[in-house]
Amino acid sequence: MFIVNTEAAIYKDGRYLLCKRSEEEEHEPGGIGLVGGKVELEGASSDILERTIAREVKEEVGLVIEGRPQYVHSTSFVTDQEEPVVNVIFLCEEFSGEPYAASADEVAAVYWMTPEEVYGNPETMDYLKDYIRKVEDLRTKGTSV
Repeated sequence: MFIVNTEAAIYKDGRYLLCKRSEEEEHEPGGIGLVGGKVELEGASSDILERTIAREVKEEVGLVIEGRPQYVHSTSFVTDQEEPVVNVIFLCEEFSGEPYAASADEVAAVYWMTPEEVYGNPETMDYLKDYIRKVEDLRTKGTSV
Protein backbone atom coordinates (compact mmCIF):
# COMPACT_ATOMS: atom_id res chain seq x y z
CA MET A 1 0.00 0.00 0.00
CA PHE A 2 1.10 3.55 -0.75
CA ILE A 3 0.77 6.80 1.11
CA VAL A 4 -0.87 9.28 -1.28
CA ASN A 5 0.59 12.78 -1.07
CA THR A 6 -0.49 15.93 -2.91
CA GLU A 7 1.58 19.05 -3.56
CA ALA A 8 0.47 22.48 -4.75
CA ALA A 9 2.55 24.48 -7.21
CA ILE A 10 1.04 27.82 -6.20
CA TYR A 11 1.81 30.41 -8.90
CA LYS A 12 1.45 34.20 -8.90
CA ASP A 13 3.15 36.97 -10.88
CA GLY A 14 5.96 34.82 -12.24
CA ARG A 15 6.82 33.15 -8.93
CA TYR A 16 6.03 29.93 -7.07
CA LEU A 17 5.28 29.64 -3.39
CA LEU A 18 7.78 27.35 -1.70
CA CYS A 19 8.17 26.47 1.94
CA LYS A 20 11.08 25.52 4.12
CA ARG A 21 10.05 22.37 5.95
CA SER A 22 10.19 22.40 9.72
CA GLU A 23 13.14 20.65 11.35
CA GLU A 24 10.49 18.54 13.15
CA GLU A 25 9.26 16.95 9.90
CA GLU A 26 10.11 13.25 9.45
CA HIS A 27 10.66 13.48 5.69
CA GLU A 28 13.38 15.91 4.55
CA PRO A 29 13.45 18.19 7.62
CA GLY A 30 14.61 21.71 6.70
CA GLY A 31 14.22 21.06 2.96
CA ILE A 32 12.63 23.45 0.48
CA GLY A 33 9.51 22.19 -1.27
CA LEU A 34 5.98 22.77 -2.45
CA VAL A 35 3.10 23.01 -0.01
CA GLY A 36 1.24 19.76 0.46
CA GLY A 37 0.45 16.71 2.48
CA LYS A 38 -1.09 13.28 2.80
CA VAL A 39 -4.56 12.21 1.77
CA GLU A 40 -6.59 11.30 4.85
CA LEU A 41 -8.93 8.32 5.07
CA GLU A 42 -12.46 9.48 4.21
CA GLY A 43 -14.22 6.36 2.96
CA ALA A 44 -16.01 6.69 -0.38
CA SER A 45 -15.24 10.17 -1.67
CA SER A 46 -14.88 12.24 -4.83
CA ASP A 47 -12.32 14.99 -5.56
CA ILE A 48 -10.25 13.77 -2.62
CA LEU A 49 -6.95 14.94 -4.14
CA GLU A 50 -8.30 18.45 -4.78
CA ARG A 51 -9.80 18.64 -1.28
CA THR A 52 -6.50 17.45 0.20
CA ILE A 53 -4.64 20.23 -1.64
CA ALA A 54 -7.11 22.84 -0.36
CA ARG A 55 -6.91 21.54 3.22
CA GLU A 56 -3.11 21.30 3.31
CA VAL A 57 -2.57 24.74 1.74
CA LYS A 58 -4.93 26.34 4.28
CA GLU A 59 -3.35 24.48 7.23
CA GLU A 60 0.28 25.07 6.24
CA VAL A 61 0.38 28.54 4.65
CA GLY A 62 -3.05 30.10 5.30
CA LEU A 63 -4.18 30.46 1.68
CA VAL A 64 -7.64 29.54 0.40
CA ILE A 65 -7.55 27.68 -2.92
CA GLU A 66 -10.24 28.95 -5.28
CA GLY A 67 -11.14 27.26 -8.52
CA ARG A 68 -10.00 23.78 -9.41
CA PRO A 69 -6.32 22.82 -9.10
CA GLN A 70 -4.91 21.51 -12.38
CA TYR A 71 -3.18 18.12 -12.48
CA VAL A 72 0.46 18.35 -13.57
CA HIS A 73 2.43 15.23 -12.76
CA SER A 74 2.73 12.21 -10.48
CA THR A 75 5.70 10.25 -9.15
CA SER A 76 6.46 7.61 -6.58
CA PHE A 77 9.26 7.47 -4.05
CA VAL A 78 10.22 5.89 -0.74
CA THR A 79 10.60 8.09 2.36
CA ASP A 80 13.55 8.09 4.75
CA GLN A 81 11.38 5.80 6.91
CA GLU A 82 11.03 3.37 3.94
CA GLU A 83 7.35 4.17 3.34
CA PRO A 84 6.23 4.03 -0.33
CA VAL A 85 4.53 7.23 -1.53
CA VAL A 86 2.58 8.25 -4.62
CA ASN A 87 3.05 12.00 -5.03
CA VAL A 88 0.66 14.10 -7.16
CA ILE A 89 1.49 17.68 -8.23
CA PHE A 90 -1.20 20.27 -9.01
CA LEU A 91 -0.95 23.81 -10.37
CA CYS A 92 -2.92 26.32 -8.29
CA GLU A 93 -3.29 29.81 -9.78
CA GLU A 94 -6.54 30.87 -8.11
CA PHE A 95 -6.29 31.56 -4.39
CA SER A 96 -6.88 34.24 -1.79
CA GLY A 97 -4.94 35.46 1.21
CA GLU A 98 -1.29 36.14 1.95
CA PRO A 99 0.95 33.15 2.68
CA TYR A 100 2.67 32.70 6.02
CA ALA A 101 4.05 29.78 8.04
CA ALA A 102 0.67 28.87 9.57
CA SER A 103 1.78 25.50 10.93
CA ALA A 104 5.14 25.82 12.70
CA ASP A 105 5.27 22.03 13.13
CA GLU A 106 5.36 21.65 9.35
CA VAL A 107 6.55 24.94 7.84
CA ALA A 108 9.47 27.07 9.05
CA ALA A 109 9.23 29.78 6.36
CA VAL A 110 7.61 30.61 3.02
CA TYR A 111 9.25 32.05 -0.10
CA TRP A 112 8.11 33.31 -3.49
CA MET A 113 10.68 32.19 -6.07
CA THR A 114 10.93 32.51 -9.84
CA PRO A 115 11.65 29.32 -11.78
CA GLU A 116 15.21 30.59 -12.35
CA GLU A 117 15.69 31.08 -8.60
CA VAL A 118 14.45 27.53 -7.98
CA TYR A 119 16.79 26.08 -10.63
CA GLY A 120 19.78 28.05 -9.34
CA ASN A 121 19.27 27.50 -5.61
CA PRO A 122 21.82 25.00 -4.22
CA GLU A 123 19.33 24.01 -1.48
CA THR A 124 16.71 22.97 -4.05
CA MET A 125 16.55 19.24 -4.68
CA ASP A 126 16.61 18.00 -8.29
CA TYR A 127 13.09 16.56 -8.05
CA LEU A 128 11.69 20.00 -7.12
CA LYS A 129 13.47 21.57 -10.09
CA ASP A 130 11.88 18.87 -12.27
CA TYR A 131 8.42 19.54 -10.78
CA ILE A 132 8.74 23.28 -11.52
CA ARG A 133 9.89 22.54 -15.10
CA LYS A 134 6.82 20.36 -15.62
CA VAL A 135 4.52 23.00 -14.13
CA GLU A 136 6.09 25.66 -16.34
CA ASP A 137 5.57 23.45 -19.42
CA LEU A 138 1.90 23.05 -18.53
CA ARG A 139 1.45 26.72 -17.69
CA THR A 140 3.24 28.11 -20.74
CA LYS A 141 2.71 25.43 -23.40
CA GLY A 142 -0.45 23.71 -22.17
CA THR A 143 1.31 20.35 -21.89
CA SER A 144 2.98 18.46 -19.10
CA VAL A 145 5.80 16.08 -19.87
